[in-house]
Amino acid sequence: MFPPKSDIAAMPDFKDGIANWNSFGIGSMMENMSKYRPADIESKWQEKWLKESVYEPDLDGAARPFYNLMMFPYPSAEGLHVGNMYAFTGADIYGRKKRMEGFDVFEPIGLDGFGIHSENYAMKIGVHPVDQAKRSEEHFYEQLQMIGNGFAWNERLETYKPEYYHWTQWLFVQMWKHGLAYRKRQSVNWCPKDQTVLSDEQVENGKCERCGTVVVKKELEQWSFRITKYADRLLDNLEKLDWSERVKVAQRNWIGRSEGAEIRFEVAGSNAPATITVFTTRPDTLFGATYLVLAPEHELIADRQFAIANRDEVEKYAAEAKSKNNEERSEEGREKTGVELKGVTAINPATNEEIPIWVADYVLGSYGTGAIMAVPAHDERDFEFAKKFGLPMRQVIVSGGDDAVLPFIGTGALMDSGKFDGMDSEAAKKEITKFVHGEMKMQYRLRDWLISRQRYWGPPIPMIFCEQCAKAGKGEQPEMSGWYAVPEKDLPVLLPYVENFRPTGSGVSPLASDKDFYEAACPACGASARRETDVSDTFLDSAWYYLRYLDPKNASAAVNDPRVKRWLPAALYTGGAEHSVLHLLYVRFVALALTDWGILAFPDGEPFPKFRAHGLIIKDGAKMSKSKGNVINPDEYIRNFGADTLRMYLMFLAPFEQGGDFRDAGVLGIERFLKRVWNMGEGFAAPGTGARSAGALLHRTIKKVADDIDNLHYNTAISALMILLNGLEEQQAVAREDFEIFLKLLAPFAPHITEEIWREMFGRTTSIHREPWPIYDPKLLTEETITLVLQVNGKVRGTISLPSTLTEEEAKTAALADEGVKRALGGATPKKIIYVEKKLVNIVV
Repeated sequence: MFPPKSDIAAMPDFKDGIANWNSFGIGSMMENMSKYRPADIESKWQEKWLKESVYEPDLDGAARPFYNLMMFPYPSAEGLHVGNMYAFTGADIYGRKKRMEGFDVFEPIGLDGFGIHSENYAMKIGVHPVDQAKRSEEHFYEQLQMIGNGFAWNERLETYKPEYYHWTQWLFVQMWKHGLAYRKRQSVNWCPKDQTVLSDEQVENGKCERCGTVVVKKELEQWSFRITKYADRLLDNLEKLDWSERVKVAQRNWIGRSEGAEIRFEVAGSNAPATITVFTTRPDTLFGATYLVLAPEHELIADRQFAIANRDEVEKYAAEAKSKNNEERSEEGREKTGVELKGVTAINPATNEEIPIWVADYVLGSYGTGAIMAVPAHDERDFEFAKKFGLPMRQVIVSGGDDAVLPFIGTGALMDSGKFDGMDSEAAKKEITKFVHGEMKMQYRLRDWLISRQRYWGPPIPMIFCEQCAKAGKGEQPEMSGWYAVPEKDLPVLLPYVENFRPTGSGVSPLASDKDFYEAACPACGASARRETDVSDTFLDSAWYYLRYLDPKNASAAVNDPRVKRWLPAALYTGGAEHSVLHLLYVRFVALALTDWGILAFPDGEPFPKFRAHGLIIKDGAKMSKSKGNVINPDEYIRNFGADTLRMYLMFLAPFEQGGDFRDAGVLGIERFLKRVWNMGEGFAAPGTGARSAGALLHRTIKKVADDIDNLHYNTAISALMILLNGLEEQQAVAREDFEIFLKLLAPFAPHITEEIWREMFGRTTSIHREPWPIYDPKLLTEETITLVLQVNGKVRGTISLPSTLTEEEAKTAALADEGVKRALGGATPKKIIYVEKKLVNIVV
């Protein structure tokens, strides 16, 4: 227990920094101590940390650089929410320990402020996005300052400012120059509510991932990046990354590499020789293909050289199907629909039989070749389709087991397959492919990154189209006559202040209404030309921000090469698993491209060798939402309890990668804990010179907290700190040196209160956050004493406490010397002494 502050100086037994608490009552102690008031100390230390540059490393000369990167927030309408604070606090704790371990920790922050989220909110409240961005920036930074993170504020950046998006546009230009950017008319995902195109990754279960509106298909001219060129490297590199496994699984599934074969089927009923190429992962079942199915988008449907007798019916079906999104079309269990192309058939190259051709929406134009060979005896979807429309089924694989029930989708021996009968189906894949002159190929689910957005609030795409050059067949890319990148000397292309910034829904951006913006001179011939009016996807802004943090005001280059080489790849990256196939895939693609161009030199081109996905916070067992009224605003809790209390409570909920259930009652327990820490701090007057008294408990806690922080198990680290505080309180004598070690262990979790005790109560002149991390003594990790049970002929005759380091001989000697044992022996000579290590000694007579 602790003495009242007013009595410390008069205490006869308080000397040399060793306090004896036993003669003081708790009641009088609490009455006389000053109260712990977070509001009085937290803002003070936040200002001092800024003034003293406690968290600003030397970016040019750091000896032990540690880039502690967290996904930066977009400034939402409601401001910083508790989920943001959970994520940032978890990352900050890790970085604070590294700083105390002697690393030069760089923990930057910024705002991902372009995009639909910010623009929609501006429309909702009737404010222009430019003006709303200024308000959001001020509010967000105020909140971010309140949570107590060790941010390097000097390097903050905002994606919507010209000094940043200048280089986002530069990145687009590099993609164009290296053949990775192109524009073409294509079927795209369209959100009717947000009135813009979405990439495949931004569609979840057929709905817009942002607003939940059902997505439809539209034909538009759009810009895309060839991320598919990097599919193999994006997939193969995953094995080398120390990432949360759930994120790696999500990326593997999204890239979706599958090995198969492309096989050509000749078409009968065409005015000219024609073939349909299909991709199949099961060429071993070719002899069982009884019809072909085309995606509604397949070019054959609109090709007039094919004598389709029911063309109107086919084209009507195809048009209706194309308006549906891919998820809806491929949904499991959905009733199959389709129309036969009458008047044309295909020739099965294995059997030379004519088979019908159908169009059906369960085949997607974006996967493979947009055409499949249907083998209903060995495929679930083909089976359902054939059963509905009465199409033939032919079994060509038998396993001798469960193949009697169709469809049989397993492997086995071929049957009814000509000269391949009896061959193992796996071996038959390549043999049958060769037999029909097909080609073994890899296919991917991944599609190119659709980068255009028909909105206002984003970086204008830096491209110019010249009609005169297009007619002359001139341009920077052979397949795209008339198109030129804006010269780098003319970047940035500034986003103009357009009064009517609302999306039009016409497939073009509001920038198309600003004549002063879109009129431009052709960079090649000087003729009148037209500037691109779409803006780029906000995920391009966040695909490279970690590079810019290192020199955000650099006006001559996107990246500071010496600093990039010193600080990157990042030591740790933390963020949400919901970005598995959006940000985390795009950022890897951009880094690989920059590495190929010689701008970066990351091993394997990977920017984040170590990534950890944090968990999600729920409230009272339910997901937080505005409609439920259970969204947690951290401001309120910080005002009432302090940032340290909220930080610790959030981290105490569960392991950081798991997330937890926020319940108000739990906050009070953490508040009481910190009040006890405060009171103990006030119980010390001068530095002590006596020996430490916490011993094994202290050193076990040092090891436990260090290990738990390294593994992001902050909840159990906090539990260990609570146990240590209990132990200190229970001791008759507490050395201030022990309590100072406790403070250092607590500092990453509660940076303000520990700094206040360290510098104001203890009079230290430098920050506790620059102090060395405590080192445990391995010799003191074990219990200091153990209790041995003493038996004579199996009957307990007493117990004895001995040092935990005792040997077997020492244990036996101590047992024989025990008075209770002596009485039981009655002078008899032991025949045998049995020793169970650190548990008991049994003397047999």
